[in-house]
Amino acid sequence: MGITNTGRAFIGSFTSAGGRGIIAAAVDGTTGALTETGASDALADPSYLTLATAPGGPVLYAVSETSEGAVAAFDVQGSAPRPIGGRVPVCGAGPTHLAYSDGHLLTANYGSGSVSVLPVKTGGEPDAASGVLQHEGAGPHPDRQRGPHAHQVLPDPSGRWVLGVDLGTDAVRVFALDREAGELTQHRETALRPGTGPRHLAFHPAGTHAYVLNELEPTLTVCRWDADTGVLEPVGETPVLPDGADGPVYPSEVVVSHDGRHLWAANRGHDSIAVLALDESGERPELVTTVPCGGHWPRDLVLDPTGRRLYAANERSGNVTWFDIDPDTGVPHRAGSLDAPAASCVVFA
Repeated sequence: MGITNTGRAFIGSFTSAGGRGIIAAAVDGTTGALTETGASDALADPSYLTLATAPGGPVLYAVSETSEGAVAAFDVQGSAPRPIGGRVPVCGAGPTHLAYSDGHLLTANYGSGSVSVLPVKTGGEPDAASGVLQHEGAGPHPDRQRGPHAHQVLPDPSGRWVLGVDLGTDAVRVFALDREAGELTQHRETALRPGTGPRHLAFHPAGTHAYVLNELEPTLTVCRWDADTGVLEPVGETPVLPDGADGPVYPSEVVVSHDGRHLWAANRGHDSIAVLALDESGERPELVTTVPCGGHWPRDLVLDPTGRRLYAANERSGNVTWFDIDPDTGVPHRAGSLDAPAASCVVFA
């Protein structure tokens, strides 16, 4: 029986650890099953991906998480991703995340602790970096926080601001993007509890709250977000592991349901997905349970476009596992898995 009601997904992986680069997959709309259709190893270590729309059609962008640091664009209209142009340096080391915002690519460069801006050409290919904003500071962790380590950069839901999450300085920075100059200006910096190591954040669908997942402590920091003023205000913390859980644990990704009732966090080391319930205010998440992630070292977690399924990219076991979500409880139930060596990221078209 063939795949019906087919969508598409793309999986990033670490080529330096045996990954195949960027894998394209068909998505069965009925079961959520992934079936590989092709791959490209044209870019080294494409650890994070994002999709955007160019005049000629959808374009997939990938960071190259290497010491030199680069991005590249791919045409995804065929069965396998096809490079558009070549790799473009980001003028930063070890980019771990990227986002598209109004004709620009933004990269979070973990190694150098900076955020870069690259204008996008009409055909979808990134141009040379037009701006690099260097973070400053450090944290109390003796190994991981000797200097800044930008780990995520993303636009807020209003499109007025750009937020950068820095694991090395225990801070989230709010930027304004000058689209004419292609440069970021820091608007303000929100300090989080020292030593927590913030990694990634996700917004509530109402756009009034942000949830910051910490890597150096298995906690979630809840923040109010004011898009009018660009102010992020921490209001509390919630554990993403039950009492007595074995460590060490390094949370990686946070996802909020489309209806704002549930939140999920991936826990590397514990190899689990934490399920949290959100109240109507969005300010008091409660840990409900954890479920096995279906592999080892879940680096990424993402909802499919319908919001009915959750996908985990398990880096060290080399697979992507998908789960059906109970709409009432938010608890994921494993439904299948695809082999994907050194998997690091999943995005949907």
